[in-house]
Amino acid sequence: MIEILEAPPFATVQDAGFAGGRSWGLPPGGAMDPFFHGLANRLVGNPPGTAAIEWALGSGVLRLTRKATLAVVGLARVQLNDAILAAPAFVFPVRAGTRVRIEPDTQHRFSYLAVAGGIRVPEVLGSRSTYLPGGFGGYSGRLLRTGDRLELGKPVAAPEIEIGVTTTNRPFAANRDVWLRVTRGPQWDRFDQRSREAFFSGRFQLAPASDRMGYRLVGPSIHPRGKATLPSEAACPGAVQIPDGGQPIVLMPDGPTVGGYPKIAVVIQADLRLLAQCLPDRGIRFKEVSLEAARACYSPAR
Repeated sequence: MIEILEAPPFATVQDAGFAGGRSWGLPPGGAMDPFFHGLANRLVGNPPGTAAIEWALGSGVLRLTRKATLAVVGLARVQLNDAILAAPAFVFPVRAGTRVRIEPDTQHRFSYLAVAGGIRVPEVLGSRSTYLPGGFGGYSGRLLRTGDRLELGKPVAAPEIEIGVTTTNRPFAANRDVWLRVTRGPQWDRFDQRSREAFFSGRFQLAPASDRMGYRLVGPSIHPRGKATLPSEAACPGAVQIPDGGQPIVLMPDGPTVGGYPKIAVVIQADLRLLAQCLPDRGIRFKEVSLEAARACYSPAR
């Protein structure tokens, strides 16, 4: 069992997300960075979609009540009792009673803690992910709090890969803008050349009022021709909506399945994790790619 001794500001249980629920309004949810989430699980021998802890925005402490193998993926500092480990990705055994302190760095938003056997919270609608807007899934449908106790599953396999202390696929280089590839959105034709140029030449940053539902961006104002609102239509993670104020909102994994704002573009699936990892001081830029290029990067397995 994992005991949360000091909860970080933001931590939830997440797996690969909900499948097949979009027709009745349930977004896919799941890990904001599927690559890091899957890597953490593979390091401890779990299938990549196994439930793990998504950790963000501050330090915290947990304790294991039995021996286990842990992996932490993300640019975080980890302390086991009095011993400090530091690396973007690593896997290590933990004895019963060990205090594990995790301190994320300042370069990106999410780290992942996986334990051999996975986190055993009840399945809801086929997933163990936390869906915060609906208040269900994960651990009681909410953020983890100090005093929570998470049951662990039984390890079932040897790790697919072995990493002691090494670098992995970093989301982006320190102090550099992140470039996101996009395809044209369904309302592309409602934006004139000036608005399109502002979108592709502008530099955006993340607004504080951003969450797992949507990332609000601050930068050049972009306006469609005519009214900014439309009849609601299907929307997907990565859709770049332009509301009345002209500042883009990118839908994230917990975002709504329908929306009434015009969508100038869609961030391709492979790059949405890069946006997920951005903090407010990171520069964000967009570049257009073809549908063929986007499909070539698509990975249906999360």
